[in-house]
Amino acid sequence: MAVKVTPRARRPGVGGIVADAGGARLAISVREVPEEGRANRAACAALARALDLPLSAVSVTAGASARRKTLQVRGDPRHLAAKLAAL
Repeated sequence: MAVKVTPRARRPGVGGIVADAGGARLAISVREVPEEGRANRAACAALARALDLPLSAVSVTAGASARRKTLQVRGDPRHLAAKLAAL
């Protein structure tokens, strides 16, 4: 899943689609700083909560040091599609 993570956000949360040169991405805002993987862990946790999945079901597969990331989400595709549509 293509996402754009905003660290040090005033209002953390998951939702909204952001369009950029690479295409549409899901916006994730976290309060954590982008040091030592803190923002990555927070982004994975936020997406797992939003999709009602365990934390272990979401991981960073690309872009660990960038705002634009690819997250791998493991789970039932129908369940995930319904949850994403609700965001």
